[in-house]
Amino acid sequence: MPNRVRAYFGLARPCRFERAIIAVIAVLAAVAVAAMACWLVGIDELHAGGPRADYFLYLLVLLGSAVALVRWPWLAGALLTLAIVDFAWGAGAYALRRAGVEVVPLLPADRAESPRFQWHALLQAVPIPSLQLTSVTGLAISHTSEGTRGREPTPESLAGRAMVATYGGSTTYDIAAGEGDTWSDRLALALDRGQDGGHFLVVNNGVPGYSTVEHLIQTAFYQTKFGKKPRCAIYYVGWNDLRNAHIPGLDPGYADFHLPSQVDSLKTRRVGGSHVTLSPLLTVLVRILGASVDTVRYRADPYGRPPVDGDDPAVETLFERNVRSISAINRERGVATIWVGQLLNRAQLRGDGRYGWLPLVRDRDLWPMQQRLNAVLARTAKALGDFYIDVPADDFSDPDFVDNGHFSAAGAQRFADFLAPAVRDACR
Repeated sequence: MPNRVRAYFGLARPCRFERAIIAVIAVLAAVAVAAMACWLVGIDELHAGGPRADYFLYLLVLLGSAVALVRWPWLAGALLTLAIVDFAWGAGAYALRRAGVEVVPLLPADRAESPRFQWHALLQAVPIPSLQLTSVTGLAISHTSEGTRGREPTPESLAGRAMVATYGGSTTYDIAAGEGDTWSDRLALALDRGQDGGHFLVVNNGVPGYSTVEHLIQTAFYQTKFGKKPRCAIYYVGWNDLRNAHIPGLDPGYADFHLPSQVDSLKTRRVGGSHVTLSPLLTVLVRILGASVDTVRYRADPYGRPPVDGDDPAVETLFERNVRSISAINRERGVATIWVGQLLNRAQLRGDGRYGWLPLVRDRDLWPMQQRLNAVLARTAKALGDFYIDVPADDFSDPDFVDNGHFSAAGAQRFADFLAPAVRDACR
């Protein structure tokens, strides 16, 4: 080894072993970083040009800079420490999540996706109007100028058709469906095939996470779309209300947990929250800062609590109240109200685990609770003189879903075909 190189790394007299130690640790850390990057490439979870690739490049630059600056050990040591902390937190959080441990993600996503939603003072998150994008999974996504899911209606369709408004959460927005494949899209086609073909325009007001609280706000203040009032409104509801099950002292408007959580679920917070930077350390610091100073805060955070057995009468009472309020608004406006009880993929909801969206409900308890909520919905709709469509759960199996409750393309088609006759009669 040339004497200048030995002197640079502190191996020539007078020896500066702190330089050599920093260099050796940096090289070993770089090998570990490269090994993890190669493993992620091998399992198809790391691609060039994405935030996760930038993260690994960032780590290698930090480690390379530490080696390049070993003549200034304090500076090199600081860079080395930052690289090790960021690698340990990012890789550690990823490993825990793969092991099924519910931890806050710190590793950047493999592929970047443009935001779909923006902050709203009442609803916390709404679709960005006039948006067109391709998701990281290759799905074409469009929002209209009114912030609804789907293609912009033509002037001719607006002038000559009765509007059918659909409401719901991610199962109505259809997060697993591309353009033209949501059940609202398929319902529009199914209605066109009927005797009144070409008479209806279906507008998809679904937004991921929305419960009957948000649907009440949508109905009261934002029902008119494209300058038209709907002829009838379909509400596919229940699952997101159950997210609030067993929360102690539950706020009547779900304002203690669910509503503020939407800011993070749909990533409409400016800083902190669910945002992930290239540096996990910076991500944690920004989240702490956001939690300390941001106006939108959680008054109750049920994550970390043990699950609770049985139904929750408090949620059932609030759910029925919201259903009655929505119905009253529609009735006063002459809008026919159609209720549809939620379907879930029972094949994936059998264990004692919790998949995350419902923090205090075991997977095996969710479908019985949903059945009870569907019964409340059917009973209330009948008492109010509204329409209730009882979609038979036994007609849907695992291939009709992509996970524990979101439709596949086949499931969306089956669901729309089942709804179409009843919707056609109710919306005449």
